Amino acid sequence: MGSNSYDEDWKKAAPYLPPSSSAPDGKPFDKLLRGACHCGQVSYWLRKDRPLASKFCHCRDCQKMHGAPFQWAAIFHKEDIAFERGVDGLEFYKSSDKKAVHDLPCKVSCGHCGSRIMDEGRNMVLLFPGLLHFEEREKRKNFNVQMHIFYKQRVVDLPDGKPKWAELDEKSDLMEEEMEQEVDEVKEEHKHDRKRSKHD
Repeated sequence: MGSNSYDEDWKKAAPYLPPSSSAPDGKPFDKLLRGACHCGQVSYWLRKDRPLASKFCHCRDCQKMHGAPFQWAAIFHKEDIAFERGVDGLEFYKSSDKKAVHDLPCKVSCGHCGSRIMDEGRNMVLLFPGLLHFEEREKRKNFNVQMHIFYKQRVVDLPDGKPKWAELDEKSDLMEEEMEQEVDEVKEEHKHDRKRSKHD
């Protein structure tokens, strides 16, 4: 299907250029991490193995767009990603207007399998680490989540000790892990249930 946008100038700029021509500083594009959609028709490379930030977003839009309780996003500069294949098969969606157009900021997906590839902003992209192939365990650790955002809209509690912002990080209130004690109590109750079942 490809893009629903009639303006295809986006193909001539980062992050949609191939690795052979996407480095803005003239240096070779180092292929450090590879990502691909579910069907494999869209694939890309990263020249950085550590994002600027890694977050869980609990906002309602992310819940609906991903069909999941939250979104895991890793932030990169546009110049740090290069598409190896599948650019012509990408689909775009501007969630604020509910229109299938390439109008920033927008969502980017594979037009064949529907995998969410990234959120594209004007200078940055929010990649989804679930699409990356981590051959080295240490590189996977580079993507460990640092915080939660829009936590007040959560549908599941995650008492992991990470900062939890009510809305955007640094621009809203930090929330306490109110459920942590309750989760511990549930675990303890399950432990006692297992002990009782062994004696029955």
